[in-house]
Amino acid sequence: MKRPAWAFYFVQGLTLGRIPLIFLFLLISLLAPKPMSSTWFSVAFGAMILSALTDLVDGWCARRFNVESRLGAYMDPFTDKIFYLTTLPTLVYLAARSGERGHAQLLLGLTVLFLIRDQWVSFLRSIGALHNVDSRANWSGKVRTLISFPVICIVYYDLQAPGHWLLQLPAAFVRAAEIASLAINVLSIWVYTRYYVPVLRKELRPPEPGASPGPPSGAAPERGPGTTDAGEEASR
Repeated sequence: MKRPAWAFYFVQGLTLGRIPLIFLFLLISLLAPKPMSSTWFSVAFGAMILSALTDLVDGWCARRFNVESRLGAYMDPFTDKIFYLTTLPTLVYLAARSGERGHAQLLLGLTVLFLIRDQWVSFLRSIGALHNVDSRANWSGKVRTLISFPVICIVYYDLQAPGHWLLQLPAAFVRAAEIASLAINVLSIWVYTRYYVPVLRKELRPPEPGASPGPPSGAAPERGPGTTDAGEEASR
């Protein structure tokens, strides 16, 4: 099936467009006068939502139009990391600036756990690559993404929405969303760790005399539980 050029560039544009959107959100959040006006909040919140939505749409469009590419497979996780590395510390800063010390501490814990999870999974995949273990994303990573994006938007709305707006989120609802995000990160760490335990055990054994440190020759890649089809993002 012929791949239309316009569809390829459209999908790449969706992926790369996430970066300026999230930096627009950052600049407004840091520089807009406090309390934030309805206009500034709407622009910042809209940029955040659009940035999150493009992550859900670009992969679907790539598969729909058959324009999946290696560039997209690497660029998508890169832009995801920019989103999280920008939004999560910004939420911590905004909570602390508003005098919500306990809330800021909770968000800081979520941010640290989020980053630890990403680094731990990257480490596990590196060890798995030594044994030709399939490193594609599993269901816990997908669920984590589906939960994390809306939770970040909910927290930002709670922190920055103008006080005169009719919709004000209950504190209990916001905390429940944050706890759910904490829980899915812990669950994802456990799921990935459980999958890579066999190769971790192999690496913890003393090497045999004369054994090569590289991957076993001729070993076929193992398929992980709930892994995604080829071409989908492997970042989560």
